Amino acid sequence: MTPIARPSPNQEARPDGVTPDILLLHYTGMESGGVALERLCDPQAKVSAHYLIEEDGRVFALVPEERRAWHAGLASWGGESDINSRSIGIELVNPGHEFGYRAFPAVQIASLIRLSREILERWPIPSWRVLGHSDVAPLRKEDPGELFPWEQLAGEGIGLWFEDEKKDPRPLPALLAELGYGYLREDEAAVIRAFQRHWLPAHMTGQGDEATKRRAAALLAVKEARA
Repeated sequence: MTPIARPSPNQEARPDGVTPDILLLHYTGMESGGVALERLCDPQAKVSAHYLIEEDGRVFALVPEERRAWHAGLASWGGESDINSRSIGIELVNPGHEFGYRAFPAVQIASLIRLSREILERWPIPSWRVLGHSDVAPLRKEDPGELFPWEQLAGEGIGLWFEDEKKDPRPLPALLAELGYGYLREDEAAVIRAFQRHWLPAHMTGQGDEATKRRAAALLAVKEARA
């Protein structure tokens, strides 16, 4: 499906020499896709993304990939804080936790998979840097949420998933930091919960228990094998 052009004025040049190496996924968290699209194109809102995918699978192109969109806000990953400059942002229409969070339709995810594959062919984005907004902003964001099908995407070659559970002598915060998570000193429980929301969604306790540690160690092993 060819993206529908809907240019947003909320964009700027990326810093010299910086190319996208993060694919960042969001939900819109608004009452409808139309409302979200209007906001992403409103110069007063000062927010945008590169793409928006409606629940019926339509894809809207808002900001050229080579340009910097304004979707991550205050965020951090791998010690980097200017996530907008080095990421491509995709918004998935979903009312979110505030307006009636629900599962993402199959046709919407199919469009996301097609679009993500195209993006990954154009830019050097490794699997461990396909992330959710809550991964890079765990103190303030929940999207795309615990209903997002991360495992399905990883099965399509988009993103990181674990293999066998692992043991690692390092403490959980060290493993999470090695994966890329920030803000561990500010609120360790919120960061753990963000990790669980992505990779252990049936167990969002915010506690650093053995199940969470084994999952983090398994993911880190996959990351290190691919790096």
